[in-house]
Amino acid sequence: MKRLIPLMQREWLQHRFGWALLLLVPLALALLLTMFGQVQIDGAKVGAVGAALPAALAMGAIAATMATLFLVLWFSSLVIVFGLARRDIGDRSIEFWLSLPTGHAESLAAPLLVHLILVPAAALLAGLAGGYVISLVLVTRAAGFGVWLSLPWGSIVTASLMLTLRFLAGLPLATLWLAPLILLVVLMTAWFKRWAWAILTVGMGLGGFLLKQVFGQPFLSDVTTRLLLHAVRAMVSSHEPGFVIRNTADAFDALQAVPAWVVFDFGIAVRDLASPLLAGGLLFAAGCFALLVAWRQRGAGAGAGS
Repeated sequence: MKRLIPLMQREWLQHRFGWALLLLVPLALALLLTMFGQVQIDGAKVGAVGAALPAALAMGAIAATMATLFLVLWFSSLVIVFGLARRDIGDRSIEFWLSLPTGHAESLAAPLLVHLILVPAAALLAGLAGGYVISLVLVTRAAGFGVWLSLPWGSIVTASLMLTLRFLAGLPLATLWLAPLILLVVLMTAWFKRWAWAILTVGMGLGGFLLKQVFGQPFLSDVTTRLLLHAVRAMVSSHEPGFVIRNTADAFDALQAVPAWVVFDFGIAVRDLASPLLAGGLLFAAGCFALLVAWRQRGAGAGAGS
């Protein structure tokens, strides 16, 4: 772990300004919209949840803020990760990092851990905190500040914290499912630079088409689709229809049922890990990582001239 910390600190020093912007700009825009935009509520929804509408607005604001910040930071992290292999090679900083007591595997693993796990997790926590602020503005504009203060905050905080824990726990699982696809893109980018996306698009598209039309085996497209679906279910895996809210009592019961639902939902995500598809995918991802390490070693041995 001591060898990984300096590499993780490097990611912080290099990307902290961009991360701050990606967190603060959406939050600022959301606050401006809720403060000065027009708040409209469907009359049918008002009749459905009645007095529970302010609580539903608060939970909606919290969930929407978390989802927005998570997606923004996660997609930006993917962009960074896809170009990760050539980062040190291109600016010759690999010569400095090789002077430290860290190997090529650690130099690749540390930024992957930071960008794929830690940054999205931080986005979820920031979204939780920002969601409380946005809920204050939204509920105050819709019903008044006193109504916001009188919300069942015990149930709301418990439900929002449990949802956050569910997403935090599901994030590493989703990353495991996506690992073969992510590392394949990183490897192809290392080998072929800007041509990687064209090769991947043509190769996977044409390869999947030929396998399906000529050989009757949609293996490539099926595997890719299943990996993506399992990744989504790792974050929210339940096949249940969700909470049905017909009146105020149902709305408050739904809030109180969130912790039990979270435990049930996470159990399904863990159960899905016992899959030959995941085992094969992780084996493939390990092979891609080994090839990345070998490629980095060759580039370093050639004086960063790859």
